Amino acid sequence: MPVASLLPFTATPNRKSASPTSFRLTEKFILLLVFSGFITLCFGAIFFLPDSSKLLSGVFFRSSSVEAETRAGTVSDTSTGTGKDEKILEAFSNGLLSYLSTGSLKGATIVDALDTLYIMEMYDEFEAATEWVESNLDFNMNAEISVFEVNIRFVGGLLSAYYLSGKEVFRRKAVELGEKLLPAFKTPTGIPWALLNLKSGIGRNWPWASGGSSILAEYGTLHLEFMHLSELSGRPDFAEKVMNIRKVLNRLDKPQGLYPNYLNPNSGQWGQHHVSVGGLGDSFYEYLLKAWLMSDKTDEEGKKLYYDALQAIEKNLIRKSSGGLTYIAEWKGGLLEHKMGHLTCFAGGMIALGADGGPDDKTGHQMELAAEIARTCHESYARTSMKLGPEAFRFDGGVEAIATRQNEKYFILRPEVIETYMYMWRFTHDPKYRQWGWEAVQALEKYCRVEGGYSGVRDVYANTPNHDDVQQSFYLAETLKLGQDMY
Repeated sequence: MPVASLLPFTATPNRKSASPTSFRLTEKFILLLVFSGFITLCFGAIFFLPDSSKLLSGVFFRSSSVEAETRAGTVSDTSTGTGKDEKILEAFSNGLLSYLSTGSLKGATIVDALDTLYIMEMYDEFEAATEWVESNLDFNMNAEISVFEVNIRFVGGLLSAYYLSGKEVFRRKAVELGEKLLPAFKTPTGIPWALLNLKSGIGRNWPWASGGSSILAEYGTLHLEFMHLSELSGRPDFAEKVMNIRKVLNRLDKPQGLYPNYLNPNSGQWGQHHVSVGGLGDSFYEYLLKAWLMSDKTDEEGKKLYYDALQAIEKNLIRKSSGGLTYIAEWKGGLLEHKMGHLTCFAGGMIALGADGGPDDKTGHQMELAAEIARTCHESYARTSMKLGPEAFRFDGGVEAIATRQNEKYFILRPEVIETYMYMWRFTHDPKYRQWGWEAVQALEKYCRVEGGYSGVRDVYANTPNHDDVQQSFYLAETLKLGQDMY
């Protein structure tokens, strides 16, 4: 069922405006909003702590004939995808046995997976989750939370659920939580703090972040949700907060046209000159593109910021290995580190998504670049024993697309590679992207499935999995959703 057909297009349906606070929800944007699930950096996943599984095991777990069929080997594995969507649905049901929290804010897995439940037509489970949100999702607590994580998982999850179902509880809870996050912007520049105490409204930054700096991918990954909050609440201050972030960035000189990952919220100056399209930077670029799409392509500022940034990235960071693999390196004070993170692999899908909006002579080039990045990220999977990708892989010392450091060999159920497969399949219909996605699903089933759901593994080059016993909320909200969309 087309996702867009489920949505009430009530947000200024016929208005065209260049105003950044006015937009209409285009069908293309709704598709990317739901299918990418407000895609994220996920590097802040250290906040996700295992909690009680009683809710989901008692309310959500649904046994089905699919499980028996797949374990008996009767589910079809043809190139048309027949049976694969049922397999991913069964995997999602198994994954619902896990329950996570963000800091002391409970329910990340439930809220983050609301739209996936709806898309997969698991309506009984969706209603149970709705009742839990109504009765148990409470923001009145003395707890320090990650503004970025709470925004993408809770605010984003609630907004997606509202647009899909039209249920008022999700709109109300999203606006209530958005109000709780506003004190994070009380800095001299308006660049928000990374961490916020929900009760006191006192914020601070990560102590390790370049002298108390805010992080590009954190303060740059608020725009979509806060623009929606203004539209749904009638309060302009949500949109004003995120538009001010652009004003601060526009005033700054960018080294080589690049955006460093660290910005001091007090001085308004860059911190350490470290540039990455992966961890610490990634979703900032994604949100620039999607802000333009969300505005029905009237947000010309967002468009220009995205394509200018992409040009600088291609000139300064994108390289090709001696073996012909295109990768996106990291930039540290003018020197390249020839490392590409799993998080960076989202860029293939992003570049494909934006290819038709760039200069006419660049569309074909950008699609080729997206395909090359998809191939490189596939190679990072194919060159491991488990056929799952490492957290980061390198192109130096005679190796290509291989993790050489022990602390980069783990896999925590991330979605970025499957995300790029999904976009490439949607835009090209080349069956190899479906095949690559299915290979990843099979590897997840073989090495990551455990009795309580799914777990990350500590070394993808080992012959047997050493599980980390953590199921990240983005596994249900993004990884399996993206896989389902290909079949």
